[in-house]
Parts: sequence; C-alpha cells; structure tokens
Amino acid sequence: MTALVTLLMLTAVPAQAGTTQTPAERAREIATALGKNPLYVDPAYKAALPENLLADVRTKAAALGYPVYSIVLPLTPSDAFQGKERNVLTLVIDALGQPGLYVVIDGGNRFPYYQVNKLPQLNEDRLQPVRERALDDTGYDAGPAEVLARMYELLALPALPPATKSTKPIKTANPNSGSDRDSDRDEDGSSGGKVALFVILGLVVLVVLGLVIGLVRRGGGGSGPRREKPFSIPPHVAATVAAEQRRRLTRETSFELTKLGSELAALPSRQGGGLSHQQAALDARQAAEKVLDSSEDLVDVVGAMVLLDKARREYDAAVAIAADRAIDVVLDLCAFNPLHGRSSGKPTQVESDGATLTLPLCADCRRALKNGQAPSSLPGANGPYWHGDDLWARTFFGSIGDDLAGQVSRGAHRS
Repeated sequence: MTALVTLLMLTAVPAQAGTTQTPAERAREIATALGKNPLYVDPAYKAALPENLLADVRTKAAALGYPVYSIVLPLTPSDAFQGKERNVLTLVIDALGQPGLYVVIDGGNRFPYYQVNKLPQLNEDRLQPVRERALDDTGYDAGPAEVLARMYELLALPALPPATKSTKPIKTANPNSGSDRDSDRDEDGSSGGKVALFVILGLVVLVVLGLVIGLVRRGGGGSGPRREKPFSIPPHVAATVAAEQRRRLTRETSFELTKLGSELAALPSRQGGGLSHQQAALDARQAAEKVLDSSEDLVDVVGAMVLLDKARREYDAAVAIAADRAIDVVLDLCAFNPLHGRSSGKPTQVESDGATLTLPLCADCRRALKNGQAPSSLPGANGPYWHGDDLWARTFFGSIGDDLAGQVSRGAHRS
C-alpha cells in the first residue's frame, strides 16, 4: 500500500519547465555534427580547448587513413547518456551509421573510451596498448585534446615504439664507419675528455656562484631560496563557479528525479527480486528528493545525485528482471568525487594512519594515489569534503557503512 501511494505521489509531480532531449535525440545531434566535422566538442568545453590543440587532433586523426570520430563532452549520471561513455558511443554509432573508430572523452577527464564500427584492421589488441601508452606519454596533467592527439599519432605507427625515458641515450661512433674523424676521436679521446671535464667543472662553479650571489642580494642567505607563490583561483571566482555548478546540478537532478518517478509509476509490481529492486529504487529516490529539497551546499546536491544514481540502477535491475534479462553490472561512482563518474575496476584499498578503506575510485584518483599525489576530491567547507563530519564524509557518499537511503530517511544527513 505504501508503494502504491508513493507511486501516485510521484506521478503528481509536474515536469520541469523547458525541453530536455532524449538520449536518441542527443545522439542524433552529435552524429549530425560529426557528419560535418569529425571532431565534436560540446559547447561547454569549446572555450577551454585552444584551437591549436583541436587542430592537432584533427590532423593526426585524418592521417590514419580511415574514418575517426572524436567526441569531447561532459558526462554526469544525470545527463542524457546517464554518464556512461558506452551509451554515448552505442547511440552515436547507431545514429551516424558510418564505419570508423569512435572515441569519446569527458572534457574534465583525460581517459579516452573507444568503439570500432566495421573496421577489421582495428581490434582490442591494437587499441588498448595504444591508449595506455598515450596516457603514459602525455603525463598526468595533460588535457583531453593532448591525449587524443598522442593516441592518434601512435595509431599511425606500424608498431608501438619502446617506452621513452626522460634521459636520452648517449650516441656512440660506429666502429665500422671507416671515418678519419672517428679514428682521430679515438686517438685524442683521453685528452679531449679531460678538456671537456674541466669546462663542465668551470660552468658548474659559475652557476653555483651565481646562485649564492642571487640569494645574498635577496636577503635569503639563511632562510633558503624564495619560492614563487603557486597559482590559485581567487576566492570570489571559486565561489561563483561553485554556485553555478550547484545550480546546474540541482536543476539536472531535480529533472531526473521527476523523470524517474514517472518511470517507476509505469513499472508493474513484481514479486521476489523484481519487487525488492523496485522498492529499493523508490526508497533511494525519496531519499534523494529529501536531500535535494533541504540542500545547503554543493556536497548535499552531490549526495542527492548519488542517491538518484542508486535509484536509477535499482530501477534498471527491476526492469531487467521483468524482461527476464540478466542485470547489468554497473560500477559505483567515485568515492573521492562522484562528479568524476564511474569507478575504474575493482575497489581500491586506501591506507592512512593505520586504517584501511576499500573505496570505488575513478581512474584519475587511483592514478593519483599510485603516484603519491592527493586525489582531486570534491571540495567541502574545510578542504576535501571527507574532512567534514556529516553523513557524506562518514560514509564516503555511501561507499562504506549501512544503506545510504535508509540513513537519510532517519535524518542522519542532518545530524
């Protein structure tokens, strides 16, 4: 009876003003743009990607000799594609209907995803190593355009070259060349090496002397060299960006909650597993709506988004059971920042101060930890959000602890 009343209440929620594209419509829009220009950049990122980098991507993609379609766009669980690269590629390929290599990358994420359509010369054995090498070669702070350009550059090579190192190998003379200069160099190698050594030592002394003089002139002799202040976004600009991000995410989450409510209302009740997933979807959706209605900051809105994502996955499971299909395995959102998207692979063990946590992390955050760097966490009031003491921090947005929706229903998100 409770579920029936809830379904009736959900259908009474008015749709949000304005028009929203369906996944198929959004895919057709991108496909139409790709038909004119094989590199599609979402308007949200056009100002952030310099034209010279985009031109480099186009040039190197065109040099491959087969059709390549590149897509750069923001992906969130509440968008038309549910934040899934797979959905983007599948729907765009279906809409465009052309053979080629299709690559999508989130403008705020450097990891490209690809799918091949009717290109027998390309397979996973070729593409996966190239993708990994492109990520390694471009460095951790590279942007999506740089990664795409390097990936296409490597694909153009007949074979993947050996990994490059930071130091270049020393070139040696060919002993079989027969050159008079080579023989002279062998005869005079000892004296020439000594001269070169003296020259290098002299340069080192001059450099050290210059540094010492510079420090004395700056008054830094006893306190060490002066460090330049690192770049930081002014507080008022950061506040404006955060406010806009919160408004956008609130709007998107609110719309998706209404949409999911209508879909749940149309879903016939089932017994057994289907009914349990249906009820779990209802509970998570109600919790998301409760959090969103009383949200005080971006972290709260992200909490509502996480609950919405949980509700959507439970709904999909109920639909799969109703259709007698296997339930798709969908990875959790990144625990350090759910806005990063889905986690990558198995949950990661994170150790700190003798405690070990097992968290779902995106590829960026996993790589940061592996490199001994701090992950790009969702910001809270005092640093990363998990420095706080609210429900989101205590559970890493539901990654640890009891059922998140149940805790919200008991008011734990306000304790």
